[in-house]
Amino acid sequence: MKLAPLFAALLLAWPAAAAAAFDPGPAVGSRVPPISARDLAGKPVTVAGLSDRNGVVLVFVRSAKWCPYCQKQLIDLKAAKAPLAERGYRLVALSYDSPEVLTRFAEQREIPYAFLSDTGSATIDAFKLRDPQYKPESFAYGVPVPAIFVISPRGVVQAKLAEEGYKTRPPVDVVLAAVDGLKK
Repeated sequence: MKLAPLFAALLLAWPAAAAAAFDPGPAVGSRVPPISARDLAGKPVTVAGLSDRNGVVLVFVRSAKWCPYCQKQLIDLKAAKAPLAERGYRLVALSYDSPEVLTRFAEQREIPYAFLSDTGSATIDAFKLRDPQYKPESFAYGVPVPAIFVISPRGVVQAKLAEEGYKTRPPVDVVLAAVDGLKK
C-alpha cells in the first residue's frame, strides 16, 4: 500500500507509529470476521451492508456510558462523518454497550453516524480486540482495546489505527489521512 505524503507525515507525528509492536485485531490486507453486533434497532448487520461505495470506517470503543476518552472520541468523530462520506466511507462506532445506552448517548450528543451494540462482545472477540486487563467480575469485562479499521465493502482491512493505551485516540485528521492514503 502506497501512502500519500501527508498521511506518512501524520503517522510519523502520531504516537502509534512508535508503538509498532502493538497491532491488535485483523491485519491490514486480511479479511475481517463476520460482524455479530446489531444496529440500534436490533437488526443484524454485515460489512457490505454497513459500507458506502468504498467501505466503512469501523471504530471500536470501550463504552459510551462510562469511558470519558471514548465519549470525547465519539463526539470528535462527528466532524469526520461528512468528509468520510465524501470519500465514499460510512462511519460506524461499535461498543459492548446496550442499544439503550448507545441511543441515549447519540441523542444527547447529536451524533450523526451509526452505532452498533455488541452486548455479548462476540464481534469484539472475533476481531481479537477484547482488553485482557479486565476479568469476568469487572464491569468492563468484554470491552475492546480502542481501534479503528478502514474496511472495504468486501471485508478487507485497508488501514488500521490503534494505540496501546486507552487514553490516546487518533484525531479526526489522522483518520481522514488514513483514508486519503489508500489506493483507490
